[in-house]
Order: sequence, then structure tokens, then C-alpha cells
Amino acid sequence: MWNNTEVTKKLSIKFPIIQAGMAGGITTPELVAAVSNAGGLGMIGAGYMTPEELESNIQKVRDLTSKSFGVNLFVPEKPDVLQEEIESANQLLEPIRQMLGIEKKNDVPQIDTAVFDEQIQIVLKYEVPVCSFTFGIPQREIIDKLNNNGIITIGTATTVKEAIMNEAAGMNMIVVQGSEAGGHRGSFAESFDHSMIGTMALIPQVADQVSIPIIAAGGITDGRGVLASLVLGAKAVQMGTAFVTCKESGANELHKKAILNATEEQAVITRAFSGKPARGLNNAFIKKMKEHETTLPAYPIQNILTQDIRSEAVKQKNKEFMALWCGQNPRLSKNLHAAELIEMITNQVETIINKF
Repeated sequence: MWNNTEVTKKLSIKFPIIQAGMAGGITTPELVAAVSNAGGLGMIGAGYMTPEELESNIQKVRDLTSKSFGVNLFVPEKPDVLQEEIESANQLLEPIRQMLGIEKKNDVPQIDTAVFDEQIQIVLKYEVPVCSFTFGIPQREIIDKLNNNGIITIGTATTVKEAIMNEAAGMNMIVVQGSEAGGHRGSFAESFDHSMIGTMALIPQVADQVSIPIIAAGGITDGRGVLASLVLGAKAVQMGTAFVTCKESGANELHKKAILNATEEQAVITRAFSGKPARGLNNAFIKKMKEHETTLPAYPIQNILTQDIRSEAVKQKNKEFMALWCGQNPRLSKNLHAAELIEMITNQVETIINKF
């Protein structure tokens, strides 16, 4: 059977379909549980969660499902950012704040890397079945501790080099993320420009170089993408944008509608919102900031600076200043319940296989 893979066996799931751990409120407990209950693996996107929020989400998911699920964490980044860069960015953002009626911002953004360690302790405390990582590889002792406690660890790679590094670090599996992916990608060892390899080109190259199971991600939205990924050497797929528009998703309704009405050329790469390249639907904010992108502070500083703009835009229902993260395959997005989406995808795979 096509769905009987190394990943489905190890993760104790029926179908090799993983919901990406998208941070920022998209992965509600309802979405995570719905995916897991339908035979996939739901993932809590905990990148921006406080330890208390993560604990609450885990408890809520446990109330909604007895199935396996996971938590996705961001490996901390603490870039060297000059005060001049912050002041310059605030000057660029000030006209937009004024337009939205937001007070002038003078605070210096603070990065608290201790939160990551607290998140790890919560994952251990609740014995969450799966823990995945984005934006780098945590210390070996963290990976070993999770593995020794029966928690499956999954890294993220956007190049063959990064995949090899994840395997060497002790990860049990690797999400191989192509350039078609929406939002932020997990590049960490190579520059972003040198990591823009498409999913279908990346999967077989990684599969030939590592021995642990790989999970394909980036532009996969239906049964065709799932089956193609498996044929090329992946043992499962991870989908993000496909689940953003699901009914259980916590994405803003304007965000969902924007994806459902989008075309592939509208999904562009921008550093404007966060300081880290990410793929989202083009809008006024991206266009206004485009010429200044190279001078913006690095992630997560720029992300903190634009937080008030993004929040206020949501309140005012103004999609022109929201981060509308989206992959390159929006035309295939559906506004379905997560269980309906998984059923549709698995039926598509069966139909394709039966044609041969």
C-alpha cells in the first residue's frame, strides 16, 4: 500500500501526510486534532508561543484527540543588529503606522532565547510524540534528550548539505523543503539565494545522500504532489498552505480568502515583514518596502518591529498590510474541513495508482 511507509510506521499514523507547524495562530488545537484524527499528523506551530501558551495548546489537543501529534519549534537566532538599523527601519515604518493610527514606536526589540529551553521542557513534560525544528539545528544534547525520552525528532533542510547536517546531529527524520513553500523556509547553513532549490529537484538528491526518512514539503497541495513525492524518494509529505484555508485553521478570514482567490505569480519572496525571506501574497506593504529590503534588520528584529502593523491591519480588516503567507500552488487550495481535505487527497492518490 502506498500509505504504508517508514514514516507512517514510526509516527503511528495512517497516511503519510503531516500538517506543517505554522506559527502565529494558524495551527489551532482544533486543526491539529482534526488532522491527527483523520489519519495524518497534526503539528502545533509553537514558534511564537510563550511556554504557557504551548502548555495550554498541548492540553487542548489532548482533549480533542488520542492520536499522535507534534510540536514545531524555532531554533533561536540572535543576530548582531545595530541601533542605527532599528532606527532606520522605524523611520520607514512610521508613515504606515500613522496611516493605521498606531502610536510611534521607540522600544528596542528584545530577544529572549530562554523561551526555547522552556518549550523543550514542556515537550518533555507532556511526552509529546513528535518534535520538529525550523531555522537550524538545536544542540546535540537537546536532540539526544528528546530521542532518549521516546520523542521523535524532525529537522528541516532546504539543501542536501543541510539534510546531511541534520542526520549527523541525530535527527530521526528530515523535512526537505523546496523553494515553492509558503512563509519562512528553514534555511540555515546556506544563504537564502543558494537554497532556492525546487521540491521535485531536491527530494531525490537528498534521498540519495541520507539514510533517515525524508518528508517532502513545498508546493504540495493534492494527491498528485503526494504521490510524486513518494516516487521521488520521500516517505511522507508536509503541507502548509493547503491547511491554512481549512475551516479549523486559525488564519484570518481575509488571509484565507486571499489564498483561495490567488494565482501562482502573486506569491512573492519578501524580507519586509520579518527580516527573513518568506513567500507571501504581494500587497501594498511588500511593494512599499521592496526597495529598502536589503537595509532592514535581520530576523527576528524586523519581525518584532512590524508586529504592531500586522496586528492592527488584522483589526482593521486591511489585507494590504497583513502577512499573507502562501506557497506557489494557491489555485489548488480548498476551504474544507481538514478531514475532508485528507480524504480528498488520499482518494486522488488511489485514483492515480489505479490508472496504471
